[in-house]
Parts: sequence; structure tokens; C-alpha cells
Amino acid sequence: MNCPVCGRKSIGKVGIDQFYCWECCVEFAYDGDACTVFNVEADGTLSLYTNPQPVVSNYEEGVI
Repeated sequence: MNCPVCGRKSIGKVGIDQFYCWECCVEFAYDGDACTVFNVEADGTLSLYTNPQPVVSNYEEGVI
């Protein structure tokens, strides 16, 4: 089994049809063919996963 977010195989089982990815730290559950992905918040609660937007930086290479 691969993580539906990062595609890696570092998966642990946390419940019936519920899994945790040790690479990208998301929890996901299967209900038949449907997969629902959750973010694990700092307090341990789950929130529905949303694909984060890329971070835009004003960093210029070589400038400190």
C-alpha cells in the first residue's frame, strides 16, 4: 500500500481501514474505493486534508 499523498510505503495502520503515513504525516481512510485524507493537527485532532499551495518566497539566492 502506498500513501495517496506522497506515494511512499511508510504506512502504519491506526484503525479498521485507517492508516498513517510516516513520511508526510497524514492519516487516510478507505470506504470501499473512496479514500479520505486528513491532516493530523498539533493537538491530535484530524481535519480534512487540503493540498497546500506552494510557498512563494522573496528570497534571492546569494542575498542574506
